[in-house]
Amino acid sequence: VQLQASGGGFVQSGDSLRLSCAAAGRTLSTYTLGWFRQAPGKERDLVATIRWSDGSTWYRDSVKGRFTISRDDAKNTVYLQMNSLKPEDTAVYYCAARYTISSTYNYWGQGTLVTVSS
Repeated sequence: VQLQASGGGFVQSGDSLRLSCAAAGRTLSTYTLGWFRQAPGKERDLVATIRWSDGSTWYRDSVKGRFTISRDDAKNTVYLQMNSLKPEDTAVYYCAARYTISSTYNYWGQGTLVTVSS
């Protein structure tokens, strides 16, 4: 699976951004897609996931109610809608994919930088 992330940028606190991750090379019905982020000097954290087969989702607590992960079957694309952005959301965001039955993300897109200014 090849993943191409886009949509990062520089925004003010409280603004919104939508990240996109286009997938190619495989059908995704057996995959779970995830968004990770890595802030400067910190570890990479899982932010949200979506199981392609049924659309079930998971979010880390710090983004619940603000971020929404979704998918477009026709475009083979996963989105991360980020609302009410905070400075602490500043990070490089990565999309990744794993087989749903596996816990290891084997496929990674390039990062896209999100900077939230106060």
